Amino acid sequence: MDKFDRSIDRRNTHSLKWEKYGDRDILPLWVADTDFMASPSIIEALHDRIEHGVFGYTLVSDQLVKTVVDRLQDRYQWNIKPQWLMWIPGMVSGLHLACRATGEIGSGVISPNPIYPPFMSAPKLSDRTLISVPMSLDSGRWVLDFDALENSITADCRLLLFCNPHNPGGTCYRREELQRLLEICEHYDLILCSDEIHCDLILEPDTPHIPVASLDSELAKRTITLMAPSKTYNIAGLACSFAIIPDAKLRARMMRVKQGIVPEVNLLGLTAALAAYRDSEEWNQQQLDYLRGNRDFLIEQINRIPGLTLHPFEATYLAWIDASALEVADAAAFFEEAGVGLSPGRDFGDPNFVRLNFGCPRATLVEAVNRMRAAVAAR
Repeated sequence: MDKFDRSIDRRNTHSLKWEKYGDRDILPLWVADTDFMASPSIIEALHDRIEHGVFGYTLVSDQLVKTVVDRLQDRYQWNIKPQWLMWIPGMVSGLHLACRATGEIGSGVISPNPIYPPFMSAPKLSDRTLISVPMSLDSGRWVLDFDALENSITADCRLLLFCNPHNPGGTCYRREELQRLLEICEHYDLILCSDEIHCDLILEPDTPHIPVASLDSELAKRTITLMAPSKTYNIAGLACSFAIIPDAKLRARMMRVKQGIVPEVNLLGLTAALAAYRDSEEWNQQQLDYLRGNRDFLIEQINRIPGLTLHPFEATYLAWIDASALEVADAAAFFEEAGVGLSPGRDFGDPNFVRLNFGCPRATLVEAVNRMRAAVAAR
């Protein structure tokens, strides 16, 4: 049996994903963590650290910093300096810090739509004005509408929140698209905060991830890049992420608004991050092969269900399903009633969609699709 086929009982483990539905017979395919056991290297590293028995205040190790620096150089030919790294407990914290470190109260923050919900809430909670720019479907790819972006920029805009690979939609942006984005930010004097947390979950081997800040060292001075091992290695509960901020003044502003509010990364999060990046590449390649099979199965089967459409996508384990032709008032509620728990599209900015997390054993996915098909047929 493939290790990713293994069904792990997560009930009664205080799992956010699984406890949502209690004892109801609903398959939870909503929040973005997988049902896969972490790599043996991560588990071993955590066991070894726990055996030490002392869990005091912790510094980020030089070994972890070097591993991240070397990884970015090897994968993307992106030469970053260790001092550019700012460690934070989660990507969402990074979005909030970016909002508070740029502009003034009331100034504009631009974000694509639909998008991961914190992109919409962070500006508002930071007393900034959210300006949403629509995504468009271009040859089956969900991409930012660059013309609409330029037309939406106001005089008081200081920040653009970006997501690559995009969540939801699974798009990997191309070099020319990213270059245009950087040029727009330079022309309108915008800081670009790029969430690249899914960069190691590329399902199309010939479509590489390109960190936007790696394209131009001068334009990179106006960027904040957010990365983490959490989604790829299923260690989100250990809360370890980092921001890459080349410009010293911008980095200082981020550190200032972080001080005393955002906690340091915890000991076990740092331990798991090192084991993930240093020792778990083979495990992730196996995971990617498994996820590709899940994705291909899902695209084929969803598009056979009347009223549902799923376009091919390039990254993440999150399928963005168009349910507009289903003609139900609330597609997420409809499928929940049928025993499949999905993320409502309205949370991302488009109520016509649902998001399905296929980071699960194939048998779970097959059962979910069968329930969805039966629910539609029985209407």
